[in-house]
Amino acid sequence: MNQDLEREVLDVDILLVGGGPSNLSCAIALSQMIEIYNQTASTPLEVPMIAVIEKASEIGAHQISGAVLDPGPLSELIPDYANKQCPLESKVTKESVYYLRPKTAHKFPIVPPQMKNHGNYVVSLSKFTKWLGEQAQDAGVEIFTGFPGTEVLYEGDRVVGVRTGDKGIDAQGNPKANFEPGVDIKAKCSVFGEGVRGYLTKQIVPKLGLANRHPEIFETAVKEVWKCKKGSVTPGSVIHTMGYPLSSDTVGGSFIYGMQDDHLVVGMVVSLDYSDPSMEPFHELQKLKNHPMISKMLEGGEAVAYGAKAISAGGYYSMPQLYFDGGVITGESGQLLDIAKLKGIHIGMRSGILAAQSIFENLRDQKDFTCDNLKAYQERFLSSPEGRGLYTSRNFHQALAKGMPKAMFHIGLQTITGGRGLQDPMPVDKKDREHYHRSKESAEQMESQKDKGAMDVDKLHAVFLSGTLHDEDQVSHLKIHDFQTCYTSCHEKYQYPCNRFCPAKVYEMQKEEENLKLQVNFSNCVHCQTCDIKCPEDNILWTPPEGGGGPQYKVV
Repeated sequence: MNQDLEREVLDVDILLVGGGPSNLSCAIALSQMIEIYNQTASTPLEVPMIAVIEKASEIGAHQISGAVLDPGPLSELIPDYANKQCPLESKVTKESVYYLRPKTAHKFPIVPPQMKNHGNYVVSLSKFTKWLGEQAQDAGVEIFTGFPGTEVLYEGDRVVGVRTGDKGIDAQGNPKANFEPGVDIKAKCSVFGEGVRGYLTKQIVPKLGLANRHPEIFETAVKEVWKCKKGSVTPGSVIHTMGYPLSSDTVGGSFIYGMQDDHLVVGMVVSLDYSDPSMEPFHELQKLKNHPMISKMLEGGEAVAYGAKAISAGGYYSMPQLYFDGGVITGESGQLLDIAKLKGIHIGMRSGILAAQSIFENLRDQKDFTCDNLKAYQERFLSSPEGRGLYTSRNFHQALAKGMPKAMFHIGLQTITGGRGLQDPMPVDKKDREHYHRSKESAEQMESQKDKGAMDVDKLHAVFLSGTLHDEDQVSHLKIHDFQTCYTSCHEKYQYPCNRFCPAKVYEMQKEEENLKLQVNFSNCVHCQTCDIKCPEDNILWTPPEGGGGPQYKVV
């Protein structure tokens, strides 16, 4: 679309890009700080316009996690959260860890310290985030849903705002009758909390030189919510597993959480540095559900919801600089997830609260939002309990990548040395996409070797359970740089792995006579961004589709 279009310009004071827990916490905390200050200040602050833009159709619709929530930051942000009907499913009532073999399950005698959840809550992140959005609106925050940020606005190297996506463009790139050009939103300070692999954040980091010593590292999580037999699920039960169905050299594991009304969460996490091109995270979840221990839990039930997302796994040494002239980064956009604990919600909330503190101080003192005036945010975060936790687990993923049993040796040493282990930082050998080895089997052979089980859910049905919707009369938001690469080197070396690593049946390689054709079913996309990360040829770019499209998560 023509970049020279006349666009509406909206001026706000603080712009938050992304309506997840980190940015909503930032907006709420900032509103609270200003209100408290103005109660006693001799010269009260003029109440700023705080605006959140979110690409989903409603707050919470694109939010997915396990999830187990550490309530620490929530208790500080909204002390009376229980009285405000915060949708917490259940306090953790019991927890266990198992090592799985194909037919057996071996319970750990103790829960490893990194995985203890005493005092935490099982939550539905989509419900929780929707509730946070309501608290933000009650605090006077303006929230605009269905507005993806598609371009960062700069003045030199200073971020001055964001352009939202155009609406009403057909599949050929032409404006439809309902065409609306995106809006240029100008802000004194922009807060980027887009979640994992943020579309704008991943452009800001290299442009402004914010990257850390390690590359960003990602995992992919796929999960289903099952409605089980009446009385069969204990709310607040937390189970984690390792071992089967993953190979010993593949980093990952599973999580099984009990919710209210006999709902059971079953999920699989797989690190995207796996080397086997036949690997299919979605199929690994199906295999997990057919394990005797898990299938017994699911027997007589049915899958009622599905979702998938990438996870930021790099942690401390992959965390970029979180501040720059004109803005800050919060939550998983900044790799702020503790992979040892498999938790990031409370960390994102803490980052948002501390970002709000620095923003408030600049407003109060009438300072410009420069690097020097925003760097206190990162310093405070690293000194917080959540920041110190990230530092303690700084080498955890690298240890797991050694494979069993070496990983257990390294993790044991890290546990008794405050995260250091034998080497600090423990090196990351290769970028994720360089890990693939050449396929020894055809795609057809890989497909024929898949086991089928009683608890399987078809991938297309899973997409239906996610509620995913896109207007199909729009340009695909999944950009293939060079289709010939798909048909030649990627096919020859890896047998087009996008067909397998995508958990939503977006990519299908079809044969037309003697020729290959890649069919991109973009309307199936659940916005997990696995393809953008894992394509071995770096040939796929995920971009935000027209606002409001994507999954419609309700309980995941």
